[in-house]
Amino acid sequence: MELKELTEKFIEIYGGDKSDIRFFSAAGRINVIGEHIDYCGGPVLPAALNLRTLVAARKNGGGVIRLAATTIDKRAELDINKLNSYRNLEWGEYQAGVAYVLRNEGYNIVGCDLLYDTTVPFGSGLSSSASIEVATALTLSTFSAESGGKSGDNKELAVLSQRAENEYAGVSCGIMDQFASAMGKKDCAVFLNCATLDYEYIPIVLKDCAFVVANSNKKRSLQESKYNERRAECETALDILKKHIKGITCLADVSVSDFEKFADKLPEVVRKRARHVVYECERVKKSVAAMRGGDEERLGKLLNESHYSLRDLYEVTGKELDALTELSRNFDGCLGSRMTGAGFGGCTVSLVKKDKVSAFIKHVSEGYKKATGLTAEFYETAVEDGAFEVALGII
Repeated sequence: MELKELTEKFIEIYGGDKSDIRFFSAAGRINVIGEHIDYCGGPVLPAALNLRTLVAARKNGGGVIRLAATTIDKRAELDINKLNSYRNLEWGEYQAGVAYVLRNEGYNIVGCDLLYDTTVPFGSGLSSSASIEVATALTLSTFSAESGGKSGDNKELAVLSQRAENEYAGVSCGIMDQFASAMGKKDCAVFLNCATLDYEYIPIVLKDCAFVVANSNKKRSLQESKYNERRAECETALDILKKHIKGITCLADVSVSDFEKFADKLPEVVRKRARHVVYECERVKKSVAAMRGGDEERLGKLLNESHYSLRDLYEVTGKELDALTELSRNFDGCLGSRMTGAGFGGCTVSLVKKDKVSAFIKHVSEGYKKATGLTAEFYETAVEDGAFEVALGII
């Protein structure tokens, strides 16, 4: 929705005029590679997308935060003094969680009216929840600073947004999604060490190829998936390996050689999960080297290896994502394809020759419909900056 339309909708809902309305934006994200290893302290390679959450916001001078959205017919009203009371909202739980965590960290949460316009498809694996959390955090932090209270930079707001999802919404996600949403940089992937939060921007320079994102339209909810179960399995693996490998603090600390030396100490299912984590960490590092060296063929092979591992070892793909990636890999002109996000539905990312993108979409779309009965959606995405207050005329 354009700013003019969003402004008109805001006034329709909340009244007043446009003079005091502000706009805050946070990105959805695509993860090039490095799946299900952020909560294991691993390195990841996400990028912020032009699919994003835009919030129109205005202080209301009261003790409530009022929430509305353009894409769904849901509203909520949060009493600032009762922010712990909204954990089971049908819609608005993420925003309430962010406000709750920020207040507990010393931010001055002021009453405001917020209207959300989200172009990140929900349940797609492109982090709609993180974009909502980070956009909310940036809005509330800005208003806190202007009222004489605490303010945080984007890195801190990413950490607090992750805490809101962990502690308030009950999803044991890692830091990757919120970090990419807040800290992404135009035309760059973020090479992030999830254990230390050290990061480096890696320019995305693809000579002959482009990333194509496909939505399986198989919806999933992290709360209803086996996401938290996988995290628990990784923690079990770490507890066991700590008895045999000195100095490790997270599963990502385990080298390939050490893992193979002690893999037989792990129960079969736990061993499979840990094997994915250890080797996926290596694939991320190799992918960074491939991107720096312009080796698109190598990058494509690593994407394929990542998906096979997520399918066979981590078991988070499902028939829809497997069908999408198989159809993609079978297309002449696709160098590699993998699921992106938590899995169990959502999106894939494929590395495709630029001059064959249209034919690729036609091939995969027709084959996927025939194989699953579902209609895939394809997105023309661009890598953009993460979170920021919007100056009029930018969006």
